[in-house]
Amino acid sequence: MDFKNMNLKMVSGCDRGLCRRACGRQDKQLNTYDYLADIPGNDTSTDLVEVQFKNTRKGYYHNVNHLDLKKGDIVAVEANPGHDIGVVTLTGQLVRLQIKKANLKSEEDIRRIYRIAKPVDMDKYHEAKSREHGTMIQSRQIAKDLGLQMKIGDVEYQGDGNKAIFYYIADERVDFRQLIKVLAETFHVRIEMKQIGARQEAGRIGGTGPCGRELCCATWMKNFVSVSTAAARFQDISLNPQKLAGMCAKLKCCLNYEVDNYMEAGKLMPNRDSVLQTADSDYYLFKSDILAGMVTYSTDKRVAANLVTISAARAHDIIEMNKRGEKPLSLLDDEQVQQDERPLDLLENESITRFDKNKRKKKARNKEQGPRGKEQGARNQGPRGQGQGAKARQDDRNAQRESHRQKARERE
Repeated sequence: MDFKNMNLKMVSGCDRGLCRRACGRQDKQLNTYDYLADIPGNDTSTDLVEVQFKNTRKGYYHNVNHLDLKKGDIVAVEANPGHDIGVVTLTGQLVRLQIKKANLKSEEDIRRIYRIAKPVDMDKYHEAKSREHGTMIQSRQIAKDLGLQMKIGDVEYQGDGNKAIFYYIADERVDFRQLIKVLAETFHVRIEMKQIGARQEAGRIGGTGPCGRELCCATWMKNFVSVSTAAARFQDISLNPQKLAGMCAKLKCCLNYEVDNYMEAGKLMPNRDSVLQTADSDYYLFKSDILAGMVTYSTDKRVAANLVTISAARAHDIIEMNKRGEKPLSLLDDEQVQQDERPLDLLENESITRFDKNKRKKKARNKEQGPRGKEQGARNQGPRGQGQGAKARQDDRNAQRESHRQKARERE
C-alpha cells in the first residue's frame, strides 16, 4: 500500500464514524443511534433533519436547499422571528420515526434549514448565550418582587438574540401577564413562557443519579411515563420515599424498567395467602425471590422459624397435593437435601488459644498430674524457678568459681 500518496483527512469530534452514528454522547443530550447510517442513499431518502438546541429541546426541519448535512453540523434554522442556531443530531429515515414520537401532525410545525452557520452567526450565538445566566437570576428577582408563586428554572436565548424562552415551574396557575411586560422592558427581547414539570427541569439541568450515572432524562429518555408505587410493590422494593425519589424529588423513572419482567415472573409464583400443609407442620410464606423462582416458608406467620426454601414449582405441587387431601412428609423433594445456609467459618475447627505461650501449657500439665506432678516440677525447678538446664548451668558457674579460688590460694 502506498502510504505516501494517500489522501488522509484529519477528523475530530463528531466527524469520526462512531461519534457520527451516536455510539458516543458527543456534547449533546438525547443522542440517537443511527443504525441506518451505513445504508447507501439513507441521507437522500428524505429531506427531514433533526436539530437539537440547548439541553433537551429538539426540532425537525426540511432541508430545502439540499445541503450536505452530517451529524454534528451547526446550522441556522427558521424561527419566529429571525433564525436560531442548532446542531444536527439525526438525518435519514429515522427522522420520520422521531416525528411520529413527537406527534407532529401539522406541516406548519416543520420549518426550513437556512444554511450552515457562518462565523457571524456563531458570534451572535455566543453573545446571546453569555446573557442567559444573568437573565435567569434577574428574572427570578423580578418574579419575586411581583409576588408570583413560580420558579424560573432556565432561560434560553434564540440564536440571533431576538427572543428568549423562560422555563418555569409552578404548582398552580400563574398570571404572568405583568411579568412579561416587565421582562420585555428589562431585556428588550421577545418573551416566551413555558411551564415544565419537575422531571423536565431535571432533564434540562442534568446531573448524576444515585446509581452514579448521568440522569436518564438528560441523556436518552425522550418522553416521560407516569411512575407509581405499584411498580415498587411488584419488585418487592422497600417503600422508602427517600430511596424511591430521584433528583427531581419524584419517583425514579427506572422503577418502570424491570416491572414488566417482574410481573411476568410473578405469575409463576404461588399465592401469598396459600398455606403449605405437611405431615409435621403448616408452613406460611415468609419471603420470595421472584426472578430466581424461589420461595421461603416459615412455620410461624410472624416470626422466621424453621425456614425452608423451595422452588415455586415445588410449592405448586404441594398445593395440589393438599387440595387432594394429601400431605407430604416435608417441603423438600425426596432427593433434595436441606442445605445449611450458615456462613462458612474458616476458623471453626481451630483453637482460640493456639498462639498462647508454652508456659501456660506446662502449668496446665502440672495441674492435671496432681501432687506427683507438682513434686516432679519442684525437683526440676532451680532456686529461682528455673528448670533442669538452668540448674546445670548454675552448677558449672559454681565449679568455675571454686577452681579460681583454689588457684589463688596456691599462688599465695
